[in-house]
Amino acid sequence: MSQLLDDVEQRSFPTDEELLHRVLTPYRAKRCEYLTSATVTAQGDPREGGRLAATCTFEIPESCYIDDTGHFNSVEFNICFNQMAYYLMAKSVKEGLADPFSRWTLDQFWTRQLADVFITDFKSSFRRAMRGPSFTGEMRIVDIAEWGASDLREALVMLRTTCHYADEYGAESHGEVTAAITNPPEN
Repeated sequence: MSQLLDDVEQRSFPTDEELLHRVLTPYRAKRCEYLTSATVTAQGDPREGGRLAATCTFEIPESCYIDDTGHFNSVEFNICFNQMAYYLMAKSVKEGLADPFSRWTLDQFWTRQLADVFITDFKSSFRRAMRGPSFTGEMRIVDIAEWGASDLREALVMLRTTCHYADEYGAESHGEVTAAITNPPEN
């Protein structure tokens, strides 16, 4: 059943600098922190056609892992996706934006941020090479599914997402990423 979003209030949350800093803490060097701002919007429940998204800005003055390739590549795509996803999940926990995040505490999220979030499917497409150090990105959670623990598997949360990056010159890339969160907090 799809929600009529016209009847559902859209909420918007500008960059929470303290939360952004905490989300990026696991990155070992300042030059690995590509995400510079993120505005989160929520409208309804993603499981019912609602919107839960982050619109972000990024800065990559130099690659954190390789000599300069001269363009945005799949490794940087993935790093930027991870930073957007962590921020969107953390903000969803903090503001209680959608289940299951609204049932978690930030301490529970921080415990799981690295150890329990796994990309299970990753697809990216590059339409034109992005070459500038600054660009925008958007991530949207399009579906959330939860399974309780059983004799055959542990409890699991699955997120289906889409993402898009673009620069000021019209270059772009986009992708679809599915992530699993194992060991989610109990309700």
